Amino acid sequence: MITGRRRPTTRLGGLLAAAAITGASLLLGLPAHADEPSGGSAPAPKEAPRVDLILDVSGSMSASDIQGKSRISVAQQSIGEVIDALPAETDFGIRTLGATYPGTDKTIGCQDTKQLFPVGKTNKVEAKTAVATLRPTGFTPIGLALRGAAQDLGKGDATRRIVLITDGEDDCAPPDPCDVARELAAQGIHLVVDTLGLAHDDKTRQQLLCIANATGGTYTDVRSQDQLTNKVKQLIDRSDDTYTVNPVKTAGTDKCENAPVLAPGVYSDREKFSEHRVYKVPVKSGQELRASVSVSLDRAVARDYGVLLQATSATGQELVRGADADNGRNDVISTGLRWSTNDSKGYVITRPTASPSEQPPTTVCLVVSNSLAAQPGVQADPGLPLELTVDLASASPAPEGAAMGLGRGWILLLTLTGAGLLTGLVAGWIARWRIAVWREN
Repeated sequence: MITGRRRPTTRLGGLLAAAAITGASLLLGLPAHADEPSGGSAPAPKEAPRVDLILDVSGSMSASDIQGKSRISVAQQSIGEVIDALPAETDFGIRTLGATYPGTDKTIGCQDTKQLFPVGKTNKVEAKTAVATLRPTGFTPIGLALRGAAQDLGKGDATRRIVLITDGEDDCAPPDPCDVARELAAQGIHLVVDTLGLAHDDKTRQQLLCIANATGGTYTDVRSQDQLTNKVKQLIDRSDDTYTVNPVKTAGTDKCENAPVLAPGVYSDREKFSEHRVYKVPVKSGQELRASVSVSLDRAVARDYGVLLQATSATGQELVRGADADNGRNDVISTGLRWSTNDSKGYVITRPTASPSEQPPTTVCLVVSNSLAAQPGVQADPGLPLELTVDLASASPAPEGAAMGLGRGWILLLTLTGAGLLTGLVAGWIARWRIAVWREN
């Protein structure tokens, strides 16, 4: 009999606990369950990521100095692994330079660049087979190959990416590859060139840095096959993180009063080593500012660095901050923040008698800082590529609740305490009743 009566007691305790929590939720005005996502119109289809990989197949790629393997075999194996891991939505192509002309006539050899696999949906078997059959052959017309890759990618609204893998500087100029990169950047065709160097001499490094810097891309000094594979995969994955609307160029200042005013959107800028750049965002009452920043390390930097994004009042009082740090493992460092007028802590002056719609917008200063330092011999100019995202949304209830202090917390504590006492009294009464019944039987 005793065993048979345990379930109703358990159910009653559970019901009381549930009633207490539900009552507390109703008392506090909190939702008893998560809101269902609201419907809406479908977003416009996103443009497919487009990547064209340029592979150097010149004669010097036969050198065996990467973990005992030839440069071309390391590149071939890495590209094979990259092709296997390609996202289905990515349009991918391959262009070669120095792959077909075995002669010594420089006039002919310096025209040797061709599309090995067209940019589009990739037949992985065909693409890997095409790469595996390449043999180091000719000259190194990097400038001409860059122009060809830009044509391979075509035009579009989203940023497109060229990934250049080479072991040497261009020996066919003109055209000079740095001039070509600047030419492509000046055309405003949303093209980024990332360079990966398999050789480590200063002249090659400077040229590849110049190409990357001109287009807002990155340079990587490759020392192993795993590093090459992982880097190319990372760049391809990053090509999907582009916007249907391209970043708008802006120029931050060193003070808030003369900083550019930003509306919601995506902005690009360049920031020097250890520099502060400031931007202004007007935030209306009832709005929440959401901002994030990414700084690309497009050249060799000293280890242990960080980036800081601060929101301050017009008078310089810090409202909120976001920060991130790294020690050289990644070539992009990012952070973000959220803030609304409910979190002003007295630093933002409002008119108490005015309704929210009548309150003047609050000027929030966004300050981007970094603790980066260049390695010896690395140029400081131009600054590092910076991308700033700004959004304004309806303020969430969470900051408002926090701003009210401990009031709601005490109410919740008292409610739960009362519910616990009630549950204990009822459970004790039931236990005594059951003992009495047991004694009578």
